[in-house]
Amino acid sequence: MYCRNNCIEHKAIRPLNQSRYGIGQKRCQICDIFMHWNGLFCPCCGMRLRMKPRNKKYKAKLLEDKMRY
Repeated sequence: MYCRNNCIEHKAIRPLNQSRYGIGQKRCQICDIFMHWNGLFCPCCGMRLRMKPRNKKYKAKLLEDKMRY
């Protein structure tokens, strides 16, 4: 698995006052970008996309944001 640079078309812009995962952006670990993509796998390299943060602090913040709305 390697990046073929097809993922640049789906690259997402960083939101100002919201978390990336909270608004539905997903991250590819191989391509190292956040993207707007409806599938589970990266359209470029085929790696499974991450849909939740790994850090405990950001997981709690995401859960708090979901409970608020």
